[in-house]
Amino acid sequence: MRYTCIANLPEAAMLAIRLSEDIEARLEALAKRTGRTKTFYAREAIERHLEDLEDLYLAERVSKRIRAGKEQTSSLEEVEARLGLAD
Repeated sequence: MRYTCIANLPEAAMLAIRLSEDIEARLEALAKRTGRTKTFYAREAIERHLEDLEDLYLAERVSKRIRAGKEQTSSLEEVEARLGLAD
């Protein structure tokens, strides 16, 4: 494993991450080929996928609550009726 320290702007927080040698090599090669920094690509990957991860964990938490009987569900027809959208 290699440690990669990602920091770019003085006002930004710094993050150190451990990457496999393969991922580190791929990131380094991409940065060299494109003239961008490893920091740029690591930040880009995090920004693009963070919302997906947040959604996934929220969905898992709600799913557990539904299975435990602590959360109610509604059919599409019920929601449409409540909102006055039913035909």
